[in-house]
Formats: sequence, structure tokens, C-alpha cells
Amino acid sequence: MEVVVVGAGLAGCEAAWQIASRGVPVVLYEMKPTRFSPAHQSPEFAELVCSNSFRASGLGNAVGLLKEEMRRLGSLVLRVADETAVPAGRALAVDRLEFSKRITAEIEAHPKVEIRREELKGLPAAPLAVLATGPLGSEALVNELQRHVGEASLYFYDAISPIVYADSIDPEVAFRASRWEEGPGDYLNLPLDRAGYEGLVDELARADTVPLHAFESALYFEGCLPIEEMARRGRDTLAHGPMKPVGLEDPRTGERPHAVVQLRQEDKRGVLYNLVGFQTKLRVAEQKRIFRALPGMGEAVFARYGSVHRNTYLNAPTCLNETLELVGRPGLYVAGQMAGVEGYVESAALGGLVGALVARRARGEHVVLPEPATAHGALLGHLRESSPRGFQPMNVNYGLFPPLEGTRRLKKREKNQRLAARALETLEPYRRAVAPEALQR
Repeated sequence: MEVVVVGAGLAGCEAAWQIASRGVPVVLYEMKPTRFSPAHQSPEFAELVCSNSFRASGLGNAVGLLKEEMRRLGSLVLRVADETAVPAGRALAVDRLEFSKRITAEIEAHPKVEIRREELKGLPAAPLAVLATGPLGSEALVNELQRHVGEASLYFYDAISPIVYADSIDPEVAFRASRWEEGPGDYLNLPLDRAGYEGLVDELARADTVPLHAFESALYFEGCLPIEEMARRGRDTLAHGPMKPVGLEDPRTGERPHAVVQLRQEDKRGVLYNLVGFQTKLRVAEQKRIFRALPGMGEAVFARYGSVHRNTYLNAPTCLNETLELVGRPGLYVAGQMAGVEGYVESAALGGLVGALVARRARGEHVVLPEPATAHGALLGHLRESSPRGFQPMNVNYGLFPPLEGTRRLKKREKNQRLAARALETLEPYRRAVAPEALQR
């Protein structure tokens, strides 16, 4: 029995790969390049629309644990991310163009995957299907989905940061460093004194932005607020957020700046850098005016301006069952951000989890789910056990995990390390149960 997968983003590619790797034929629908969403530009699969970062790498952070679990489960996305990584301090960031090209090539070359470059305008009728359109899927398909679940418009807005050419940044102003790390570091840093910082806050607070439609509310995801929205929340919000100078020292003065603008490398050659935390819905003219007034940015050349786009997602506790099947449509699974998680890693993780589930069902095998103590299980718990009222997508975090006993007095770092150790130990029986021979260690 073949499985239909709709959408070739991170979740769709991971789901298709996991299903096909288990010997089950896949038909993968992708509407690009026939049709692009407002935020997509490339015909390649797994296009990274926002940041090029897969976030923290260490096990002290839950997303670092989730990535390690994905590696152990044979994730295509994590393998390619590791192979296309660029310097990013303690985070995993990738050359976004090379990453997408490699994912596309892997999927296209798989003998069990048939690719159809066309827009699917309705819910797939196949007995087994995975809906992984992402939050910016076909409008016709999303409308049918919302009619099926009976939900009013559930959405939030996501914003992306500008990208500039590295050689247009003044090297006499920018210094290279990563927070709390010795040596040159992986980030470019633009230092601001108090007057410069407060001037930026004032400009952001009164800047002209792209308006929302009259019938829409500004329901932003808290982890990706536009920088002008953060500026309006208080004069020190940015200095304690993306512009915090803690752990950084300007080598020219030997002192810590009042605030910093950090730029992270976008590609392996180091040609492009993005402004970390500067996601925005400012009009292009305002971005030019305000960001070129930053220290070292007077001659900045933009490769991409920041923008805002609408992300649609399901109210998972009411719309999905424990195996992420759509209520009222058995056999139709939902993966990725549409299911109610936030972030590249979380989306790909759900794609892999659903892929394993669907493949087992197609092969007539019993359902196996990860334990709640794993990062994958913690994400499932968020989708199933959260209150439907006010439900919003969430990044993986250790607050979603079952608590450990006898750790009340432990420091956060040690507690997180113990949670990670328990998760990886708990993952092993699940890995052995679901991994095909080709992915077994």
C-alpha cells in the first residue's frame, strides 16, 4: 500500500524518507514551483524560510536532546544539517541553500518515492496519508481542513530577519565573538552604547510597519516576535533579549557594550549574515533607514529584507488523536508545524515520528509510540494533553518532560543533564522497535 505525503518541507521530507526507508512506496506532493507561498522563493525541498539555525546543540537544552534523538532514529534532516553546518558557536546552523539542495537530491534519488510537482487542493483521499503542508500550505487545502475540523481561524504570525552581505559590514566596527566563549567566536557583533541603543528603540517604536488585514489579529508566536513589537514592550526588552551584551566584550575597548547586534553566518563561504533576533514587519524603506543607522551598517547591502507571514495550525488537543491522526479522518496523519509545534527541529521530528507510525501501519505492524520521558514523547504529550483553550504551538523544552524524583535541590544544568540521560536511555527500546534494518546502528 502506498502512502501519500502532502508537502516537501522539513516534516514532509522527513516523513517521506522514513516511510520509504521502510520499503513502503510514497507519493510526495509539492506545489512548488507551480505555486509559491508568500514566504517561499526556492523550488527546492525543505526550504528554510526564517533563520538558518537549528538552535542549541548541547544536551543541556531540550532541542539539543531532540536533535540527538533524531540522529539515533536515522533522521535525514539531521544528517544533512550536520553535513551542511556553518560556524554558529554552540548552535547548529546550516548553509540554507546547500541544505535544501541536498535534501531535494536525497528525496529525488530514493527509488520508493514518486514526486508530483502539483498543488493538492483538497484533503487526500488515500487510505494512508500524511498532511505536512507546513503553516503556509495551499489556501484551498487549508480551507477544506478548517471546514473539516470546524475551527475558526487559528493562526499566529511569524516574522523573518534581514540578511546582509558580510563585506558590506564595517570591519572597523564589528568584532567577532560568541557569548561566554574564548577565541574569535562565530558571530559578528555590532556594539551600541546606551544612547545608540535607546535611539534604536525609539525609532523601532514609531516606525512604519506593514499592516495586517482588517479581519486579522496580531497573534504572534512569543518565541519569534517582530523586533518592533519587542521594542514597544519596554525600553530594556531588547537589551535583555536578542541584543543582550552578557558574555561579550568589545576587544577595542575591553569593556562590555550596553547592547549588541549579533550577525550569524548564513552560508559556508561566509558571504551572507543574518541579523539575529531582528525579525520584522517593518516596511522595506524603514528597514533600510533604521538598520543602516546601526554601528557598522552604514553601507549594508541587503540580500533579503525581513518580512512577516501568516502561519496556520490546528488546535491539536481537539483535532488530533494520540497517533496524530485527524479526528474524523482515520488514516490521515498531520505532521510538522500544522500539528501544533514550533521550530524546524520540532517539525522535522514530528515528520519522522509520523513516518515511522504510518510505515508500520502500511506493513500491518502494531503501533509503537515513544515514551513521555523522551523529547519525542514530550512533544506528543504537549499536543495531546494541553488545554484546548488558548492552545498555541510550542518549542520543545524540559518543562514538558515528566519530572525526575529527588532532584528538587539540583541546579537547572544538572537537572537537565539527568533528564537528557533518562531520555536517551528510554529512547533505545523505541529505536530498536521502529528502526528498519537499514537504519539500525
